[in-house]
Amino acid sequence: MVSINIHPIERVVRGIVGLFLISLIFWGPKSLWGLIGLIPLLTALVGWCPPYSLLGINTCNLGKRKAG
Repeated sequence: MVSINIHPIERVVRGIVGLFLISLIFWGPKSLWGLIGLIPLLTALVGWCPPYSLLGINTCNLGKRKAG
């Protein structure tokens, strides 16, 4: 199972961007390029970003201080 590696605020931003890009299918250029919005929308819903895992990035822990 994958662990969450996206901060909650980043998830919201990704969701908004994804929905905006998908909406371009219905207005704007009206092309299927809007389907590219599925990528940020799915990563926002799942909370896991594959490139972040490959690069060792975890924005979920930002702002938390480690004790010790």
